[in-house]
Amino acid sequence: MGNGTMEPTARPRVKICCISSPEEASLAVRAGASALGLVSEMPSGPGVIPEDLIARIAAGTPPGVASVLLTCRPDAASVIGQQRRTRVNTLQLCDRMEQGAHQELREALPGIALIQVIHVTGPESMEEAIAVAPYVNALLLDSGNQSLAVKELGGTGRVHDWEISRAIREAVAVPLFLAGGLAPGNVAEAVRRVGPYGLDVCTGVRTAGRLDPEKLTALLDAAARGAS
Repeated sequence: MGNGTMEPTARPRVKICCISSPEEASLAVRAGASALGLVSEMPSGPGVIPEDLIARIAAGTPPGVASVLLTCRPDAASVIGQQRRTRVNTLQLCDRMEQGAHQELREALPGIALIQVIHVTGPESMEEAIAVAPYVNALLLDSGNQSLAVKELGGTGRVHDWEISRAIREAVAVPLFLAGGLAPGNVAEAVRRVGPYGLDVCTGVRTAGRLDPEKLTALLDAAARGAS
């Protein structure tokens, strides 16, 4: 974590989310993905797969590529149980956590990286991001809405205010992933405007719900152009 701010990287890492099978995982890795997003039970949104499949995909993920469990659980005990069943090396916490939960996770799961999702709904999201950043390895800015009767915790396909995203990136000292409505057509602009450490993409690289090799290659190429 350290002090200061996290400057943009020469080329943003790309996390491909909503991986549904070992075949999709292999496709994403071959294309150059740095991380695979594996979605456990959620109140809404795409890509949910059972924990036994998550464990199988995580076990086959090669060194150097992060296996990322997306969880909506707000309490440490539930998240610890999920990690021990799935054996992922990274946890993406998609909802706000109970007080003290991040420290509990650190103590129980040494060596497991924590990514906290911040759903950018307005300027108030900056305060939330600054408050939680010291307790996690990275932040991920998405376009969900936790205030709805059925929470949206990702996979909305919506773009949020990138000016707020950039301000958050400049204010925190941990790596920042940008999510929310990213696709080959807008990802270069997103990289230029926000300067994220990484990108997180689900719906923007899929056709009829399936990972699309052409969209995947186009997005990775556009992300590289945006950083150059």
